Amino acid sequence: MAKWLVIAKGADFQKIAKEHGISPITARILRNRDVVTDEDIEMYLKADEKYLHNPHLLKDIDLAADIMKQRIEAGDPIRVIGDYDVDGICSSYILLSGIKLCGGNVDVVLPHRITDGYGLSINLVDKAHVDGKKTIITCDNGIAAIEQIAHAKELGMTVIVTDHHEVSYSEVDKEKMILPPADAVVDPKRRDDEYPYHEICGAMVAFKFIQVLTEKMGLKKDTVLERFFDEMTIFAGWATVCDVMPLKDENRVIVKKSFECISRTENPGVRALLMANEIEPDKVSCYIYGFVIGPCLNATGRLDTAMRGLELLTETNSNKAARIALELKQLNDERKNMTQQGKDEAMEILDGYGDNLPDVLVIYMPELHESLAGIIAGKIREEFNHPVFVITDAGEGLIKGSGRSIESYHMFDALSECRELMTKYGGHKMAAGFSLPKDNLEAFRDALNANSKLTADDFVEIIRLDMELPLRYVSMGLLKELKTLEPFGQGNPEPVFAARDVELVKGRIMGKNANVAKIVVKDPEGQSLDMMVFGSLFDRWNEFLDNNFGVSQREKLYNGGFHDKMVVKIAYQPKINEFRGEESIQIVLKDFLP
Repeated sequence: MAKWLVIAKGADFQKIAKEHGISPITARILRNRDVVTDEDIEMYLKADEKYLHNPHLLKDIDLAADIMKQRIEAGDPIRVIGDYDVDGICSSYILLSGIKLCGGNVDVVLPHRITDGYGLSINLVDKAHVDGKKTIITCDNGIAAIEQIAHAKELGMTVIVTDHHEVSYSEVDKEKMILPPADAVVDPKRRDDEYPYHEICGAMVAFKFIQVLTEKMGLKKDTVLERFFDEMTIFAGWATVCDVMPLKDENRVIVKKSFECISRTENPGVRALLMANEIEPDKVSCYIYGFVIGPCLNATGRLDTAMRGLELLTETNSNKAARIALELKQLNDERKNMTQQGKDEAMEILDGYGDNLPDVLVIYMPELHESLAGIIAGKIREEFNHPVFVITDAGEGLIKGSGRSIESYHMFDALSECRELMTKYGGHKMAAGFSLPKDNLEAFRDALNANSKLTADDFVEIIRLDMELPLRYVSMGLLKELKTLEPFGQGNPEPVFAARDVELVKGRIMGKNANVAKIVVKDPEGQSLDMMVFGSLFDRWNEFLDNNFGVSQREKLYNGGFHDKMVVKIAYQPKINEFRGEESIQIVLKDFLP
């Protein structure tokens, strides 16, 4: 059973509501998300482009743009080297498009996940040199490529790094940054950076670099340039969502602008990908970016080559774009099937533990495609609320793994405690990747669990509630006001409320798989609303009804029969339901208590 935690951050909600023309309920939600000052509240509510931070505040960005200007004017062949995920593909596309707009002779190479590994490699540097490239600019990688960039400099190449990942620091002097020996290093995570907001993705860094570069090149600020940056906004916002950046500060601004711009995009590849997934351009949301079209780009980097994803974005012929988009969708469908099979296999392995699950789940699946390890680790983490490592064979006596964590377990620190067992590792609190000799697998599993300080309480899911809100306060006006708080996602969760003494009146089972319940509920004041129950909650809800009220009462509830009074506490999210042009209020069940 989940633990309910009401977020109780104090403020004068009536005063905030009056000053900003919102309800006290919305004022409380803003405070719960640490939106406190008048300026922050205005930025949050309006999400206007004027709130995007000045790109010149990024350390080295003017230096980087000046160097690129010189290289363009000298006619240097330039190579962009990105990464194989959505952020890497989108940031590469932004740099490619922007440098071309400025007259640069530029192309892109994205690493192959298995043959090249992550980011800039010695092999990719050598390939660029053999291909006659004199300048390399990275995106979504490069901050840790010390050896690789040193090699490029030995070959006489100019190197610019644009990245957003963590900077390394000296083991001896914790204050000393270890930066790659590039000609310029643009990364908001630099400790000497004065940029106001550090949690931006690689595509946002690329977007801001191109803003500065077009200024340096003297491009006229006209409708052509405005249209160009509108298009680039699509990819900066798309990558922000898919790289799970916090939807705070300027990230909310760029994502909202991205939704506006994609509705009128002229990019044949983007339009084709939306069409292949039966998505209307004006219906794009964080869900569509993160769970529908984003995975189609990601699938190219997982099962094929990310260059296919870039090819889609650069294709100018609509018919060819449609063909590529369909291939990407089919590739993602294949990835989803492989993921489900992998998850099923992992669940079978865990069944062997019975009720004695270890604190840290280390699941060895030698035949699994290594690109799926992280996805499956995340799905198992959702099921069990334990930290999870999924490990696959990498050949030559090595195995590779990916981990996903829970709030109370710092995954990178845990790996650091057994670093002697691994050949390579990296990550942060909630996710990590690593390699180790196969012979060290059992010692690795034992060490992680021996070092674990987790308790039974750490494995209990926590549901964070914005406030207790009786159903009678849920109105269409409130729901439309809450829509101004979108987009919801990482760092800006959709509001969740609690209500007590909610009576179940009548209901029915819906859906082609009979796994959705629609129930009329009412509060003690008589306010009635439709409540939807679906997803993984459906079976648990019905089990709860059986245990607390009896099977016959549940059946009567769903079949229209007269039943005993059934009263529960609910955690819920209110929604606007649109059907045949009509709007109505419904609530979605998130959790329940007797």
